[in-house]
Amino acid sequence: MATEKSEEAKQTSAGASGAAPVVTVCPRCGASGPSVRTVPDACAAPDSPGSGLSDRLAKAPGVESRFDSFTHFLEGMVLAFVCAGLAQHGVQNDKPLFTIGGAALAVLLFAGTLWVVRGEARERAAVAAGRPRAEELWTAACHCASCESVFYPTGSPWPGPLTTDQFRKYVWTEAGYTEQLDEQLKQVELPPRTPADPTAPGGAHGHA
Repeated sequence: MATEKSEEAKQTSAGASGAAPVVTVCPRCGASGPSVRTVPDACAAPDSPGSGLSDRLAKAPGVESRFDSFTHFLEGMVLAFVCAGLAQHGVQNDKPLFTIGGAALAVLLFAGTLWVVRGEARERAAVAAGRPRAEELWTAACHCASCESVFYPTGSPWPGPLTTDQFRKYVWTEAGYTEQLDEQLKQVELPPRTPADPTAPGGAHGHA
């Protein structure tokens, strides 16, 4: 009987001293609960595509698929073939303008098609190479719907909140996607890398 009471006392004590669940709190506005979600969860929400949030929090640049590149190659070759036929028509009918113009266009289309297809292949390779790093940074972050901030709950690898554009630039730059930054994103400046202020609303963490 004494043993049973002792065990019950231990269980009660353990339950009372158990740590409270950790609640993620936005360091900018102090919001928590449903307003704060991980970036993957925020992008997976049904309203994310319509609001543009999934684009603003894009993990990596969009690239043409291999199928798209193959389609572009076929289209370019068809046009080059048509121009080559025009040049052949000029030769057969003694029309120098057709011959020169058709041949020049055929060469330009052929070279341009190869340049485009190779460029698309390079972009796919660059995105694939940076995907592990981008995935690591993107998955660990949280988004606050109340103030549109993005932050890392642990304060690492970036301390303090970022705007969605700052977050996207940070992830893309770290993943090696610098060449894929558009002009607008290039103008975005990241805030100073200073430790998060523990006295800010919510600090880095809160406990329920």
